[in-house]
Amino acid sequence: MFGTKLNSSDNKNNEVTREIKQKCGILSTNNRGWSKAVNVISWNGGEDKLDIRDWNEDMTKCGKGISLTEEEAGNLYMILKELFKR
Repeated sequence: MFGTKLNSSDNKNNEVTREIKQKCGILSTNNRGWSKAVNVISWNGGEDKLDIRDWNEDMTKCGKGISLTEEEAGNLYMILKELFKR
């Protein structure tokens, strides 16, 4: 569903790379213009993951967040589905 693993290249500068594969939605926006967004991202050429984190307006800077594999995202979905049944 998220995509396939890409070949990762040698990263000699220890630079973190990202490729946003799909913008899924915005959960909230704060008064400084940063948005908590849900995206599918490949970090450092790796497997596509569902990613939730804060981004600045032009998505050039991001804060700490969480990246989930497809299996983890499915498990989270089931937990939230059960939680909100009430």
